Amino acid sequence: MKITRKDVARKIADYLHHQITLQELVDWAENMMMEADFESHDLEALRDVVSRLGLADVKAFGMTWEDCEYLLSRLGYLARIVVTDGSAMAEVES
Repeated sequence: MKITRKDVARKIADYLHHQITLQELVDWAENMMMEADFESHDLEALRDVVSRLGLADVKAFGMTWEDCEYLLSRLGYLARIVVTDGSAMAEVES
């Protein structure tokens, strides 16, 4: 399986959007380090980012917003936060 920058960025985004847990992100990264074929022109960045994701469940490493932001930037992506008024959304949905 060929892994691209987009694949890795999507996994980080899934984690940030609470679509997968930290443990699921770590498991995916560990599996990719063992089984995946990284896209050759991004090999160094992909290996570095995926190996770092594989350590995110170790207390000494963890995974902060800043870590995610940095890892995404290594892949050529920009992370943004959008804050919305939750009470306004509840009124619209009612």
